[in-house]
Amino acid sequence: MADLPALFAARSKWFRFVSLATLGILAGLGQAPTDLWFMTVLAFAAVFVVLPLAISPRQAAFHIWAFGFGYFAFSLRWIIEPFLVDIARHGWMAPFAIFLMATGAALFWAIAGWLSARFAPRNVVILAFSLVGAEVTRSLILTGFPWALIGHIWVPTHLAQLAAFGGPHLLSLVTVFAGLCIASFLGKNRIVALVGLGGLIALAFVLRPVPTPTSGADAPIVRLVQPNARQDQKWDAAYRDVFLNRMIRLTSEGSVPDLVVWPETAVPFLLDQIEDDLRIFSDAARGAPLVFGIQRRDEQRQYYNSLVVMGSGGVVQSVYDKRHLVPFGEYIPGGRLLGRLGVSGLAANLVGGFTPGATKGTVNLPGIGRAVALICYEGIFAEEINYDGDRPRLLLLITNDAWFGEAVGPLQHLAQARLRAIEQGLPMVRVANTGISAMIDAKGRVIASMPMGIDGAIDATLPRALPATLYSRAGDWPLLVVLVLLTLLVYRFHRRDTD
Repeated sequence: MADLPALFAARSKWFRFVSLATLGILAGLGQAPTDLWFMTVLAFAAVFVVLPLAISPRQAAFHIWAFGFGYFAFSLRWIIEPFLVDIARHGWMAPFAIFLMATGAALFWAIAGWLSARFAPRNVVILAFSLVGAEVTRSLILTGFPWALIGHIWVPTHLAQLAAFGGPHLLSLVTVFAGLCIASFLGKNRIVALVGLGGLIALAFVLRPVPTPTSGADAPIVRLVQPNARQDQKWDAAYRDVFLNRMIRLTSEGSVPDLVVWPETAVPFLLDQIEDDLRIFSDAARGAPLVFGIQRRDEQRQYYNSLVVMGSGGVVQSVYDKRHLVPFGEYIPGGRLLGRLGVSGLAANLVGGFTPGATKGTVNLPGIGRAVALICYEGIFAEEINYDGDRPRLLLLITNDAWFGEAVGPLQHLAQARLRAIEQGLPMVRVANTGISAMIDAKGRVIASMPMGIDGAIDATLPRALPATLYSRAGDWPLLVVLVLLTLLVYRFHRRDTD
């Protein structure tokens, strides 16, 4: 075992790339839908065994980049799906999209590998902490892309409850810690490894959510309406009325709920074009407030991806405009110029794409209370869920995951929604065009759901909100301070031992 890192470092560059990329693919098995979290931990343990003997910071950067390339290429394989919706126009971009996405995301890890090898050669603890720092950076820089964070592997486990204290990056720290423990067990520090792993197992047992009443007798009933509009049909004039009438019918059937929710861009028209239809929607809701997604245009002819809260009589009571847009999906940097050249985002059927909203995402739901409004992509940003004043009653996420097929992307998106509920200690109403629509309690448990690829509606009781979590009050800052202090402490001991 002691000779393994040296033997690996002596092999050809292509052998090392293929080996580490394959190891990265195995690490990706921890993400939904496979949820094999132990494979991720074992893969990181293997990396911590073979990488410390890199002969230079450059080689260390290459090694960790190759590992990350395999991890992200596998975990983000759903990224090709949007380009296949209109394959004649965009299909040629699919292989470039997955290659560039994997390359770019892995670059953050490569920088972490270079820095750790430059300032603390062969110190796997510094490398592990640096990778967590890379994940934090990846979540923020260039508008951020915190998808497939290494901490997301814990969502199906009891350890996910740690997110209430430190968010997704605390879970990433747990991942590398577990990997370090196994790597240590394969080395000389078996006692330390066993203590660490035993501590994680005990912590998981302590954090196990106990069965609790999810709601009171007067808890609101929310109807989740899923029209199952395929993306290639959603905006087709021959199908628009079909899907719209389907949602109206599903809304009007059965008993009257306290709230009805339709998905993102459920109404395939502009808000200023449907004044007469609002009364029809209201009649279908039978007095219950109705939330729906729609595009709207303001006086300056700017377009928004919006969430509308409509009360009785078809009166629009609140409008929330999506703030965090999808780069190259809902807008193109320099979009107005490129729009004149015929270039637009995948999700934008309007020249120049969408304009980001200017106000924080809270809306009032009559009879229920305030909700944090989230539209699709916004649900992956833990640090951006904020609000002023009193604590909201729930998280309200509307999305259109039809862009991402029916395999990997929607299931990973759902996993992140569960994590947002844990972080905030708030239940989440999640309504998706093609699924998975779900009611999620404040512990991240799915208590009611509709599978992908079907149309229908479910009435679900809104679970209780829990007291404000540490993460909801403080965000990422406590963890970042602890991470920096731990890194400096380990670095100090490293320098003392090497001087």
